[in-house]
Amino acid sequence: MYTRRKPRPLPLLRFAWSTLAIGLATTLPTFPARGATGQQPTPDNGPAPSGVHFSGVPLARPAHDLSAAAERLYEAWNPLGDFDNEFYTLFKYSRLGGIGKDAAVSRRDPSKVIRVGGKYYVYYTRRKTALPPVGLSNYTDATPDDVPAWDWDLADIYYATSTDGFDWQEQGAAVKRSRQAGYADRSLSTPDILCFGGKYYLYFQAFTGRFSQAAGDRSDVGMAWADSPDGPWRMIGRPVIKPGPSGAWDASAIHDPYPIVYNGQIWMYYKSDVWLEDPRGAPVESLVDAEPRAGRDIHRMHGVAIADAPEGPFRKSPLNPISNSGHETTLFPYRAGVASIIIRDGPERNTIQYAPDGLNFQIVAHVERPPVAGGPYCADAFTDSGDGRGVAWGLSHIVGSGNGFLVRFDCDLHRDIDHPYLKRGSVTPDESLHFESHGTLPQSLRKQYSREALSGS
Repeated sequence: MYTRRKPRPLPLLRFAWSTLAIGLATTLPTFPARGATGQQPTPDNGPAPSGVHFSGVPLARPAHDLSAAAERLYEAWNPLGDFDNEFYTLFKYSRLGGIGKDAAVSRRDPSKVIRVGGKYYVYYTRRKTALPPVGLSNYTDATPDDVPAWDWDLADIYYATSTDGFDWQEQGAAVKRSRQAGYADRSLSTPDILCFGGKYYLYFQAFTGRFSQAAGDRSDVGMAWADSPDGPWRMIGRPVIKPGPSGAWDASAIHDPYPIVYNGQIWMYYKSDVWLEDPRGAPVESLVDAEPRAGRDIHRMHGVAIADAPEGPFRKSPLNPISNSGHETTLFPYRAGVASIIIRDGPERNTIQYAPDGLNFQIVAHVERPPVAGGPYCADAFTDSGDGRGVAWGLSHIVGSGNGFLVRFDCDLHRDIDHPYLKRGSVTPDESLHFESHGTLPQSLRKQYSREALSGS
């Protein structure tokens, strides 16, 4: 046995620090200064314990030939595996008091958690309607105005406070959708918070006018500001980030705005739903002819837009999209760069990624059950310290059947807070996970696949 220390940076991360600054110097000559310094990060708590290793897997690469997998262990990862990876973590979840599961109200899409005056604050999407969402495929011109298309339709931004992060008290509405026809009159959702220049700024998805099947989930980013985290909030009444032009990767929508302060500027990460189209630009529903259908095939990716002031103008990075996977955005300053939790969608889903410059992300860990729409408590999200400490907990949501609700997640992604329980092992899927609604084979396909097996296919 030896005294546990915080794990070392990955070889991949150490390599990235020394190469990205050189490679990017000619790529973005007019874009903001980057965090890569060419220096290798050092472990937080001393060198590796002398000689401790897994049997047959020495700490130094053997001189003889290795398989491709063994080579990757030394070149991309490390011979102690996840045990010595500062980015590996388990995620554990807890129910919340005050803003948890509620049959009458949907709460979802929590913001980052901030702490002001000894209290934690979180902002989120809240919907309370007489009827449940009908789904966009069932939403027509004949659908009454007071019937929501989605769980985030006919919603407002609410907030809650806590002293311990487990028990919360809902304080009421922070920003409500416009009650008059015009900008943001349909719904406000998916907020995130920025603390900048002594004021508070809420960014959110702003929906104007009724939903339609042709427009899909189209929204832009609106903003409101206040002198206090309790408000009153003043909505500026216009978008601060708009979808891209026709044919652009982010032409359909700007979702999940997520601001941090980095390199002296406001970096707004966001997600877009990338739609299929044919060579003429006409929409295509699916790449796969399969029934039952689950809706239109969408590729989700992230981008970033940068501004000097909270109200903009925001300039989109020429490197966008800066991720090829993911769904809701969850990022935090880490060391001199930015870490991102990539969830749900795409070839690199369920990974933690790191960019020494905030733009060029690389996979640094594979994770299981990462928080969906995670809003971490990140004390240095807005300090621009150049030495991000990481995150240890936050809020996320559970959605699906019925109303969405908020939960707490805990993890071991903080450089100063050690949660060794969350560093060991993996998730063993039990019966409930295998046979939840999304994991069970539909009965119609079971019959089809049974016929195929009987025929020897």
